[in-house]
Amino acid sequence: MKWIIFVVLTIVCWGAYVPVLHQGQSLLSRDGPAPLRAFMFVGLAYFLVSGLVLLYLAASRAEPLLVTAGGGAVSTAAGILGAVGALGVVFALKFGKPTLGVRAPLLIPPLVFAGAPIVNTVVSMLWHRPTKAPSLWFYLGIVMAAAGAALVLRFKPT
Repeated sequence: MKWIIFVVLTIVCWGAYVPVLHQGQSLLSRDGPAPLRAFMFVGLAYFLVSGLVLLYLAASRAEPLLVTAGGGAVSTAAGILGAVGALGVVFALKFGKPTLGVRAPLLIPPLVFAGAPIVNTVVSMLWHRPTKAPSLWFYLGIVMAAAGAALVLRFKPT
């Protein structure tokens, strides 16, 4: 049951990510938002957190520091996907603001966080093929996730 704590931690952190990133962009420069400079600090934070975890693993010997080439390559690809996704959010905030107005930070997260689980499920199913076809409920869940994002966007606070 300890895993649920980490699920909640992730929900809180990723849920707060876009508004905190947007605020950081706004505060980085007196000349207006600085999205790419904010992304640089996001990268620095990833580096610091991974360094601290590495130090913890080395000091506590909680996990051996041995890796395989395949595991390292796929994990690096996952990190690149995470970084490119974060960069996508940065650019969505940068280019969405003139088009969408100040509401861009309210519009982008519902799209990202409703769409990502759908992509996650499809990629997972491609990686680990199901033994039988998904039921109608699976497809209904995808439609409901999209409908949920649409409802959040339609009735967002102004």
